[in-house]
Amino acid sequence: MYKILLVADTHSVTDELASALGSINYEFIMVDDGRNTRDAVKTHLPDLVIVDMQVGSMGGMAICLDLRLEESGGRLPSSKVLMIVDRRADIFLARRSSADGYLIKPLDPIRIRKAVVEILSNQKFEDPSFAPTETTPPVLLKNRENA
Repeated sequence: MYKILLVADTHSVTDELASALGSINYEFIMVDDGRNTRDAVKTHLPDLVIVDMQVGSMGGMAICLDLRLEESGGRLPSSKVLMIVDRRADIFLARRSSADGYLIKPLDPIRIRKAVVEILSNQKFEDPSFAPTETTPPVLLKNRENA
């Protein structure tokens, strides 16, 4: 069973994450104040920390940077971090803070489960929801070359 630390100041976010993942394979620890994340990691040794970008007392980027700083100083064990971001522009912040992955709101259960499984398998996860798409279908390009 994996331990997941959920850090968000709104219950709707933690409820949505816990509901999407279910309780069969996961044990959840909830933190609603970002300043308590470091102590929760030290106490519970979670396999994954899921952080909402907007936590009133300490934002997701600051939480992730704090965890990375404490890890590099040997004061905390290494933690995998999945950041929940509010908009596409926040992707830069998630990457800059060395998060192992990010999900863009609105969330859905399929992407949540996929992100968690990939990160727990020591992979990075970048939400493809808002990735640029090809404007011209490849079939049309191929037909133009043959003309």
